Amino acid sequence: MAENSLLSRLDGIESRFEEVSTLITDPAVIADMKRYVRLTKEYKDLEKLTKATRAYKTLIDNMAEAREVLENESDDELRAMAKDELDEAVAKMPEMEEQIKLMLVPADPEDGKNAIVEIRGGTGGDEAAIFAGDLFKMYTKYCESKGWSVAVTSFNEGTAGGFKEVVFSVSGEGVYGILKYESGVHRVQRVPATETQGRVHTSAATVAVLPEAEEFDVEINEGEIKWDTFRSGGAGGQNVNKVESGVRLRYMWRNPNTGVTEEILIECTETRDQPKNKERALSRLRTFIYDKEHQKYLDDIASRRKTMVSTGDRSAKIRTYNYPQGRITDHRINYTIYNLSAFMDGDIQDCIDHLIVAENAEKLKASEL
Repeated sequence: MAENSLLSRLDGIESRFEEVSTLITDPAVIADMKRYVRLTKEYKDLEKLTKATRAYKTLIDNMAEAREVLENESDDELRAMAKDELDEAVAKMPEMEEQIKLMLVPADPEDGKNAIVEIRGGTGGDEAAIFAGDLFKMYTKYCESKGWSVAVTSFNEGTAGGFKEVVFSVSGEGVYGILKYESGVHRVQRVPATETQGRVHTSAATVAVLPEAEEFDVEINEGEIKWDTFRSGGAGGQNVNKVESGVRLRYMWRNPNTGVTEEILIECTETRDQPKNKERALSRLRTFIYDKEHQKYLDDIASRRKTMVSTGDRSAKIRTYNYPQGRITDHRINYTIYNLSAFMDGDIQDCIDHLIVAENAEKLKASEL
């Protein structure tokens, strides 16, 4: 792409950045929480783009000055310095342009949010539940490596170990934008612990990654929520048996996409503190409604994509974990590596990086940048 063409796309970026910088200090804007949050997000995005734009313009100016010296200067030392500066700038230009093009592609507005992750054992009985537990450990270790906070909201243990279902929230910077690539069906091929003849079985678990909704993302009439409390089960000593710390909420909600009114039932037993469990149950309710209301938006994105890098399609088989071969294969991008042990120990960043690169290439092609 020619320099002046890309510069024309950047025209007005700095002035808009200055405008937003002023708006977010306006008391009237601060009082409007929805607008303030939207402008704050825009400010952060524009700040990065403005910094890159200024660096890009400086690089173009440096190239022009170096060319002028080479054309008009007779001093060999000055010409040599100018040539070195020009060569360095020319080498930097493609990478800088690529970064700016990616910044110009509209980001998924959900990417900066925290995430709710749901893992469920699929086909394969006890082995599927054990594998769901393995995936939970994998994601927990990965999140720890990123400095993210993980909080289990609810779980249903498998009879032979692992989980029939486990739901947890992940908090940190840009969580959903990274973990969203994990949504889909994960298939495992290995000899189950319950297998007596050493045969390899194929089982599966489903992973759904949802952007966590914040209070201002959805409207909930909290007065219509019906709350129940109950005694949590499982380990925890006498407190579990005597204190009704578990909470259950029921909420009647009209789905705007279908017009059907449905009852939402959510339980939370994670902590021994009933108010904290209520807060986390409310968070799950907001996320559930937000996810339902935005499904059309997700479907529109999926219909425009030619690949399935991050369509949010939870029924698509995305990855195979082959234990006899020590192999991981991500079917969306034909990515295969043979470090299954490290992968299951949370070393999944390289695979996610490849998925991000593939999606960015897809976005650039779609935006014709």
